[in-house]
Amino acid sequence: MLFNSLDFIIFFVVVFTAYVWLPHRGQNILLLVASYFFYGCWDWRFLSLIALSTTVDFVASNGIYRSDDPQTRKRLLVFSIVINLGILGFFKYFNFFVDSATALLAGFGLETPRLNLHIILPVGISFYTFQSMSYTLDVYRGQLVPTRRFTDYALFVSLFTQLVAGPIERAKNLLSQVTSPRVVTWSGIQTGTWLFFWGLFKKVVIGDNLALLVDQVFGGSVAWNTGSVLLGIYAFALQIYCDFSAYSDMARGLGMYLGFNIMINFRNPYFALNPSELWRRWHISLSTWLRDYLYIPLGGNRRGPRRTYINLLLTMVLGGLWHGAAWTFVLWGAFHGGLLALHRWFQERWPPAPTLSWAGRGWRTLAMFHATCFGWLLFRANSMRDVTGMLKALLQPGWLPEFPGWIFQILLLALPLLGIQIRQERTQDPLAPLRLSLFPRIILYTFMLFMLVTYANTGSRAFIYFQF
Repeated sequence: MLFNSLDFIIFFVVVFTAYVWLPHRGQNILLLVASYFFYGCWDWRFLSLIALSTTVDFVASNGIYRSDDPQTRKRLLVFSIVINLGILGFFKYFNFFVDSATALLAGFGLETPRLNLHIILPVGISFYTFQSMSYTLDVYRGQLVPTRRFTDYALFVSLFTQLVAGPIERAKNLLSQVTSPRVVTWSGIQTGTWLFFWGLFKKVVIGDNLALLVDQVFGGSVAWNTGSVLLGIYAFALQIYCDFSAYSDMARGLGMYLGFNIMINFRNPYFALNPSELWRRWHISLSTWLRDYLYIPLGGNRRGPRRTYINLLLTMVLGGLWHGAAWTFVLWGAFHGGLLALHRWFQERWPPAPTLSWAGRGWRTLAMFHATCFGWLLFRANSMRDVTGMLKALLQPGWLPEFPGWIFQILLLALPLLGIQIRQERTQDPLAPLRLSLFPRIILYTFMLFMLVTYANTGSRAFIYFQF
């Protein structure tokens, strides 16, 4: 069930109606059953995997907490990590590593039989695996007291509002809300409605329509030249932001209805001035996870500049690989790791000015946006061969291909998005549109509703990050 489908709306209305009449413990049981039903609708076979991951980390974390023996604690942690990464590695990376090894051996003239399993990637496995692992790691570090109620922990891992595409929540935020009584409030419903509606607008009106253009360009349906490739890159930059941030907004909105405060995952990332700021604004739950559980344990910036650059590069390469089993994602991660290392190198030699002029901020934002767009070419390309072909095409002058006029209408629809985000950026308030007076809010909602009805594609398109 997709958030932008009628099936999900009916499902949520039924769950919410029952939810408001139940006491706290009953609410948790209802949400757990609903979450497993929601996940099972994708493929019931996936339920065994999330149940296994949940059980392993629940048992391991409680064992770690009760044990005073360092070796026992470490063995339980290793057991948890091996099981979680083993499941993730098999379903997501088995064919990738086998194909890569086969190609490498073939390069040395060693022919090996091709082993390629027909593996279905479970929806959301990268998200809930990292969420569950962070819990065990926090318990091991002494930063968290584990819950002794299995159903509470199972709900923390599987809560349907953010199960399949994040944010990757931490137990300190989400589990503490699971274990505490929650209240459904009118203000929460108002805020939740805005977040869900805003996410639906970004997804259905902008993201899904731009996907038609992006698929044509990156799929090779149009001739590649400077104009077509640039248009495809800019369109994908807008598409992936509208698509992914839409899911996060809708997840937060649904959570508000149920009394949950799910973390903010995006803070206007295309306003970033530098690579470090970009990753404080984009997919915040993943970037902070990589920082806390990978970059810092590797040594962070505590072992000298050279080791810092290596740690940044390695962290981002693994972050790229987290997104998918393809060399394009590895290259995308290496590109961003290189940007972070280069930015740190510049900062060490030329400390940034305490304040920047309006023009200075504008130029830096524009430069960072285009660097990010270059990365999106690597991210979206279907193969390394396509990466090479599109990079070559950027050097070949050519006019824009003939796209339907509605494509450019959709690009114009990004202007309201830009206007809202400028207001959010100036006020540092993600809910700035809710602070508008009544008449401007009515105009905004009417416009968004009209565009939803006018530009909604027939059928529901899955969110991009479902494949990760």
